[in-house]
Amino acid sequence: MNDQTLPQPGLIILFGSGETSPTGRKIFERVFRSLPPSPRIALLETPAGFELNSHQVISQVGDFFTHRLQNYAPEVQIIPARMRGTQYSPDNPEIVAPLLDADLIFMGPGSPSYAIRQLQDSLAWDYLVARHHLGAVLALASAATVAFSASALPVYEIYKVGEDLHWIQGLDFFGLYGLQLVLIPHWNNQEGGAELDTSRCFMGQERFVRLIDMLPAEMTIIGLDEKTALIMDLSRCECQVMGLGKVTLIHKDHKHHDKAHLYSSAGKLTNVTGTNDDLAKITKQRSGHFHEYLHGQYFPMSEIGNYQPLIPEATLPTAVWQKAIYSKHFMEREGPLTPTNEVAQLIRARQEARKASNWAIADELRIQIEKSGWEVLDTKEGPVSRKLPKLKNNN
Repeated sequence: MNDQTLPQPGLIILFGSGETSPTGRKIFERVFRSLPPSPRIALLETPAGFELNSHQVISQVGDFFTHRLQNYAPEVQIIPARMRGTQYSPDNPEIVAPLLDADLIFMGPGSPSYAIRQLQDSLAWDYLVARHHLGAVLALASAATVAFSASALPVYEIYKVGEDLHWIQGLDFFGLYGLQLVLIPHWNNQEGGAELDTSRCFMGQERFVRLIDMLPAEMTIIGLDEKTALIMDLSRCECQVMGLGKVTLIHKDHKHHDKAHLYSSAGKLTNVTGTNDDLAKITKQRSGHFHEYLHGQYFPMSEIGNYQPLIPEATLPTAVWQKAIYSKHFMEREGPLTPTNEVAQLIRARQEARKASNWAIADELRIQIEKSGWEVLDTKEGPVSRKLPKLKNNN
């Protein structure tokens, strides 16, 4: 396939919180209007995979999509990629296969550090990157937002366990596009009331100033207020704020197009340099400055760094990229067909093996099915089969 026929990367939605609130619903409605009818929604369970009720946690998000956005008739599927070394591993091809067909991929609550450990260099991660580059929307909230940073904040380890202030290496998704970002949801959190400062993702302003001092100067920090989202459109190189609060950027001095201004939804230029004393202190120590953006306002992606297009052939394993391309191409051009009786028997046998927890036999049957030119996707309604495309030889 000629790369010029491939779509642009999908939108990226970064939530400060409130992804299933009425505000979150409005944001998703705006995004759903750009998706195909009955969009396929993949909910990646990984960030909460260490919790005994992780399926219940992600199912609540699934119920939100199914019931609150029912007018769009979404097809919701949970991807139970909970823990490496188990049958629900993010490296299990059967578990993560639906990512390649998703129109929107969602990750949310849980632990940032756990999500990083499970997804780093995994098959699920490669599928997610490939599918987003081919047009799928990527929606991140809470722990997932933190985990996608270049340097990630270990929230639980500091806030709950009492470890010393530190950062950990994140998944660095935006590094694939030349951007060095640190994402902080719950920026304006007030759960601690008047007695305890829980802003800055439960760190408080005083500790956050010390944390910022530990980051390399070239990092751009994005603070996301609760019930607020930043929508990044990589194809247009612009960002928009939606929700009840603000999005705050803190970065080192660099050249600004439009003289450090932003475009409002009406196209009017508006000064955005902030006056918050806390932010002024942080930016002074970093020889930088900050901006605060409100609902409906746009700003160019150059405000957060030097965006560079992803080169998938140089970033992803060849087999993953080919599989992602042909999965999309085949579903759009060919559509599903009916398997032969022989393949149908293999599919039924594999399903029985799975019910009996005979995973080795189920995996052998999956290989036989694939050798016959078919693939099986496991859904809550049962197995769904589709014919695999033949990979073209470009030599």
